[in-house]
Amino acid sequence: MRDKYGANPDSYCYPDSDVLINTLNITDYDELSEAELNFTAFRYSEYSSHITSLTEFNADHFKYLHHYLFQDVYEWAGKIRTVDISKGHTRFCTCSRISTELNRQLARIQTLNDIKSTSDLLIEITDIFCELNVIHAFREGNGRSQRFFFEELCFFLGMNISWPDISKDEWIDANINGYNGNLNALYKIFIQALE
Repeated sequence: MRDKYGANPDSYCYPDSDVLINTLNITDYDELSEAELNFTAFRYSEYSSHITSLTEFNADHFKYLHHYLFQDVYEWAGKIRTVDISKGHTRFCTCSRISTELNRQLARIQTLNDIKSTSDLLIEITDIFCELNVIHAFREGNGRSQRFFFEELCFFLGMNISWPDISKDEWIDANINGYNGNLNALYKIFIQALE
């Protein structure tokens, strides 16, 4: 079984399986991944932002975006996970601390308008992005929700963002490096995305 989050036994999965319980009743891992990708791509294409202030980039909005993307697939879409998870040697935030840490990190966004230097702004955005990844607020779909959230944030700040075409391994390595205190790879991804 593929248990990429090391959360066995996991109440989010079908019994004796690593397949997440879903509203489509799909019990095959690859089939669920494909369906999830298609539904989230459709929801992403239909989204229209109504944000009018940096203060709206808060935990409620972050959870809303996760729900928006995954509402067709998971009943728990937009809800903070209730199991502790890890991936490889990376242990994510203990579920009892997620709300506190999420609020603490997202509160930093309200000060972004005070940063005058573009490079300093990108360093701060990269750090917040990294911290949200360490929190890993949801049982699944964290990366897509984060990128969605930061696309909207950058757009609000007047920056066009287009994620570079890099491999999944490059994304993972950049996030692992960030987890270990080295933001260089993530910062380079943001630089590429905003060029």
